[in-house]
Parts: sequence; C-alpha cells; structure tokens
Amino acid sequence: MRIKFERRAEPSRLMQILTPFVAVIVTMLIGGMVFSLLGYDGANAVKEIFFTPVLASYKWLDVATKSAPLILIALGLSLGNQAKVWNIGAEGQYIAGALAGAFVAYLTPNVQSPLIVLAMLVSGIVGGALWAAIPAFLRTKFNVNEVLSSLMLVYVALQLLSYLITGPWKDPQGHNFPQTAPFTDAQLLPHALPGTYIPPGLLIAFVFMLIFWLLTSRSVYGFEVRVVGAAPSAARYAGFTAARTVWSTMLIGGAMAGLAGILEATSQLGQINLGFPSNYGFTAIIVSFLGRLHPVGVFIAGIVLAITYVGGQVAQTVVHVPSASGGIFQALMLFMILAGDVLVRYRLRIVTNFSQTLAINAAK
Repeated sequence: MRIKFERRAEPSRLMQILTPFVAVIVTMLIGGMVFSLLGYDGANAVKEIFFTPVLASYKWLDVATKSAPLILIALGLSLGNQAKVWNIGAEGQYIAGALAGAFVAYLTPNVQSPLIVLAMLVSGIVGGALWAAIPAFLRTKFNVNEVLSSLMLVYVALQLLSYLITGPWKDPQGHNFPQTAPFTDAQLLPHALPGTYIPPGLLIAFVFMLIFWLLTSRSVYGFEVRVVGAAPSAARYAGFTAARTVWSTMLIGGAMAGLAGILEATSQLGQINLGFPSNYGFTAIIVSFLGRLHPVGVFIAGIVLAITYVGGQVAQTVVHVPSASGGIFQALMLFMILAGDVLVRYRLRIVTNFSQTLAINAAK
C-alpha cells in the first residue's frame, strides 16, 4: 500500500480563496497544542498573539507600523513570484535601501529643505533596486540561481551595515554605540499621520497596492509576467523574453524593499543601528504566498503577519512564551499555506496491491 498524489483536472477556485483562512485557523490550533505540550498556556498564547493586537486599541499603531514594510516588500516579491523569479534576498535590499537613503542624510546634515526627505526616499528606492540588480545580472548573464545569489547578498548587506555604523558613519556623540547620528527634523517623517493610527508607510503601501493591482490585472506587462511564469514556451512565442522579465521583476522587488527600508528608518527609528534589520524581508515571503500573490490579498496578509509580530511580543510578557513564538507561528502559517496549495492541486489516493492487480488484469 502506498500514497499517491493525483493531479486534479481543475483546482477549485473557492478552495484557493479559502486556503489562506484555513491555514491561519489550523496554525492557531497546532500552535496552541504545541505550546501546551511544552508546558505553556497554549490557548492564552494563541489569544495574545492573534487577538490582543486586534482588540486592544493601544496596539493598533504598532500593528500598522509593522504591516507597512511587510506589505511593501511582499508586493514587489509577489510580482516576481508570478514570473517564477524567486527573490529571497529582500532583506538585503531592505538594508541597502536604508543605507542609500541614510547616505543622503549623512551628506546633508545642515540642510533644512523639505525636499531632503524626498531625496532620501528616492535614494532608498534606487539603492534597493541596484542591490537586486546583482542577482538579476548573474541570472541572465551566467544562469546563476537567483535564490542563492540574492540570499548570499543579504549577508553582504549585513556586513556593509556593520562596517558603516561602526566605522565612517558612527555617531561621534553616540557614547560608542554602533549607530549613525540621529536624522534631523527635516530628514524625518512623522510616526503617524496626525489624529490617526496610520503611519505614513501604511498609506504609501495602500497606494502601491492599488498601483500593483492595476499593473498586474489591467496591463500588458502584468499579462507578460504571468505568461512567463506559467508557460515559458508560449511566452517566447508571444515575444515575451524571460531575461527582460527577470530584470524588471527583480528591480521592482528591490525597489519596493529599499523603499520599505528607508521608510522604516525615517519614520520609526530616526537613524540606522545594528538593530535595524528586522527580518521583514524574509517574513514578506510568507506574506506574499499567504496573500495569494494578489495585491489586495498581500495587503490583508501583511496586516495578519504584523499582528503575529506584535502579539508575539505581548505573549512574551503575559504568557512568558519564548521570544521566537511569533516566528514559530509565522513558520507554521507558511507550512500550512503550502500544504493547502498541494491539496488544492492534488488529491491523495491510497493505492493497494489489490487495486494494482485489478488494474493489471484490466489492462490484459
């Protein structure tokens, strides 16, 4: 007897929509049981991680703040994923974008023009795109797998960050802490829009959600990306080149990650330090798949993952679970969504020796 996966003739559209919701529910159940087996209050851990950030108004700003970079990065990644271009190094592009924007601040410490922060944002976008251009070049020129090259560049970015903030960019007034000098008021965005719980990054993420929705569903370029990912041979016949798609999706993904990085630096931290990398680039991969690679789905999924970030911190204090509890739930969520995708596309069949014998006899 053996288990066999049999491809379904037509995956259920309804199940494709419901799978992310089921994945979240199953994650809660399994996560709660795991923490209970480890000696923690599993039910309370699930409550604090998934429900407290939603029900407690004083946590809304934290959720909105953490969801903004996740959404921005995931929007860029989802475009590449549709073309089967796997940009795993968004964390490095996030760091590169922040460093590029901080370089503008480093060069203009005394300039008070409101255009400075705009120049920092543009520089962050360009910095992230240039960092993503490296694996794009290696993929199209030497057929180097972009998964490996983009991932390794994350560690290069981390080393560059460490070098700059412990060396040439180190704040001379920072009491020997590895950090840049604080940005000036002209180089900062507000933590939240006045009178709201909305950080500027989330508003920008909402605008880009609309842009990506139009780009993917109402443009020839969006059609090209989908065709290259789904049917490369048909794409060549239609005149769509894979190399051009690799370049464009990698640059867009890097630009979005770079924008997320400099937005985080200018609106939340106010400087660059060793704690700046927050694994947003890696978590955004989960956001991308949980959102079904659709801009609206990505926006919602970004908020869900941000809830687990904030809820994980709350659970540490209330339930005393490990600091990695939020990451555990995020990893479970990714496994559940991937498992759900398999079951949507394939059905399980148990093949016994008896059924095999019948098949052989029928063939004779």
